[in-house]
Amino acid sequence: MTLPLPEGPYTPRTAPLALPPGPAPASRTVYAAAHVVVDPRADVSPDGPAAVDWDATLAFRRHLWSHGLGVAEAMDTAQRGMGLDWSGAAELIRRSAAEARATGGLIACGVGTDQLTGPATLDAVRAAYEEQLALVEETGSRAILMASRALAAVARGPEDYLRTYGHLLRQASEPVLLHWLGPVFDPALRGYWGADDLDAATETFLEVVREHPDKVDGVKISLLDAEREVALRRRLPRGVRCYTGDDFHYPELIAGDDHGFSHALLGVFDPLGPLAAHAVRVLDTGDAKGFRELLDPTVELARLLFEAPTRYYKTGVVFLAWLAGHQEHFAMAGGLQSARPLPHLAKAYRLADTLGLFPDPDLAASRMRSLLHVYGVAR
Repeated sequence: MTLPLPEGPYTPRTAPLALPPGPAPASRTVYAAAHVVVDPRADVSPDGPAAVDWDATLAFRRHLWSHGLGVAEAMDTAQRGMGLDWSGAAELIRRSAAEARATGGLIACGVGTDQLTGPATLDAVRAAYEEQLALVEETGSRAILMASRALAAVARGPEDYLRTYGHLLRQASEPVLLHWLGPVFDPALRGYWGADDLDAATETFLEVVREHPDKVDGVKISLLDAEREVALRRRLPRGVRCYTGDDFHYPELIAGDDHGFSHALLGVFDPLGPLAAHAVRVLDTGDAKGFRELLDPTVELARLLFEAPTRYYKTGVVFLAWLAGHQEHFAMAGGLQSARPLPHLAKAYRLADTLGLFPDPDLAASRMRSLLHVYGVAR
């Protein structure tokens, strides 16, 4: 196969890795942030509400659960705020939570403020969070308090974050996950926790956790800064977990060190799901070397998918799901299938195929050739 890459012709592999379904890992809690599948036949505009293919979307979640992974629902991987509005996210939460109850799958759902449009106030931000928190708790799911663009826009300093999160945590009926999504994922979140300086922001973030340790199951850190995550997790109160959201350094952070380790809540575990779950089960046996031998080779693909501008990583995730046969098309809400150039997609295919991620390598190769044909590239 001739790909638009300097490496020259590529010979697709003929057999996938043998990664059968298995139980949930025992030593780490592992969530995959899952994407949504849209209906490409729906007549919707790029800035209109997403038309979700519910059958394919829920089937993908059953795929993740079958391999022992938890599903982090309605997060940024599901194009939350980039094609999926609150109405669509609410329906996604309801349907996925019902499916989780029926199958015994682990699920946690994103709580944000994306129903707000235009300028907001702190009171409006709190009310929006409360509305979404109530819905998630009604479904019986664990809540993930996501970073809020509206709060970042209206907060005047650390005190506004402390008051807002304190109010929400006091209301939560069960412990939640706190999500710190850095500006590399969403530029609108610059200055979150009341400071551009990450050291100062960390102190405010930790103050929220320390004031409400009984209401915080864990924290999800998505800063793509492994040293900062390790330093932060060592300062967490006893019993509060650190969930890595670092799609660049996840093998070393999950493996941990003599002082502790991170659990995982990762967008890259959407395409890596079966392999990631298998690797953590190997880690369960105490075989850290075997775990790293399985996951370290995946980092090159992860770094490609999450390269700048990082927020468009969803395009590569959905592209790989199409190649893997989890959906019948390469279309996305908001037309984001066009957000990455063909060489990026070609390299993602080559790396994923080399890793053995495609259950049917022949199908993946055929779909890659069809995409090259659409782009007018010799195959």
